[in-house]
Amino acid sequence: MHKWLLALLFIGGTAQAAGVDAISPGRLQLQAGEMAVGIGPAPAKIERVLIVIHGRLRNAETYRKSGEAAAELAGQTANTLVIAPQFLNESDVALYSLPASVLRWQGNDWMGGGLSTGPNPLSSYAALDEIVGRLSDRKQFPDVKQIVIFGHSGGAQVVQRYALLAQEQPALKTEGIRLRYVVANPSSYAYFNEQRPVAFDHAKCPGFNRWKYGLVDPPIYAGGQTPAQLEGRYVKREVIYLLGQQDTDPQHPALDKSCAAKAQGAYRLERGKLFFGYLLRRHPEGVNQRLVEVPGVGHNGDGMLTSPEGQKALFEQ
Repeated sequence: MHKWLLALLFIGGTAQAAGVDAISPGRLQLQAGEMAVGIGPAPAKIERVLIVIHGRLRNAETYRKSGEAAAELAGQTANTLVIAPQFLNESDVALYSLPASVLRWQGNDWMGGGLSTGPNPLSSYAALDEIVGRLSDRKQFPDVKQIVIFGHSGGAQVVQRYALLAQEQPALKTEGIRLRYVVANPSSYAYFNEQRPVAFDHAKCPGFNRWKYGLVDPPIYAGGQTPAQLEGRYVKREVIYLLGQQDTDPQHPALDKSCAAKAQGAYRLERGKLFFGYLLRRHPEGVNQRLVEVPGVGHNGDGMLTSPEGQKALFEQ
């Protein structure tokens, strides 16, 4: 077993009526504090790591189990480790009386790369950087060839924006590790300029181009990089937009219905297709990204993960 897996601490917890439904049992020690994390069985030879990002419900264990089911269905359990980081917030820490050493964020700030409120300030995206950096350490993970970061719905919003802002990690290239982002059915995307595919009244929607819908006032994690710099790196990163063909309900209860989101399209499938078209028009030379539609699936994370298209997106070599 690898050293950092051995270092995981386990605690008990029962579901409550309010706050997150369960606290992930693992603890991963990062520079700023302990990250709650769910982790699947570690195969003897870890060649791929699937990092599954939860959405607003912060139900990391649900997504971990879905990730493990997807790996089993694909026949990849012998070489795939599933990790599900859990971005807790202040209410979760209070509800479960967690120790002060556990990282937590205010509300949904973690979704946009915001800083943790305790025990020390850390961007949620920097936390992901640390995890990716550790997985690329050959002393701890000598056999890893591929890291896949997957998110559905709110988690997909996180993955798309993290792929946009993520710091470069030279060790990935040096060690020949392939990093892929899989963005499944998000409500919205971060655009690079003021162009939007749907006409709207700018005066009535002043926040349409502010982070997280655009690059005005990005989080501190962005490090002062210009939109052009961010876009240039983003289109070179391997991103798969995985869209359910039935995710077409403009009144879906979990759909972002703000004016900033509606400027990107009426529903998730349309928003994803319009965003990808926007990318291709801006980069006629081509991008290292592709859009894949999943027939017969709507807004269903498990359905996306276990579909043939989802299996290929997650586990292709």
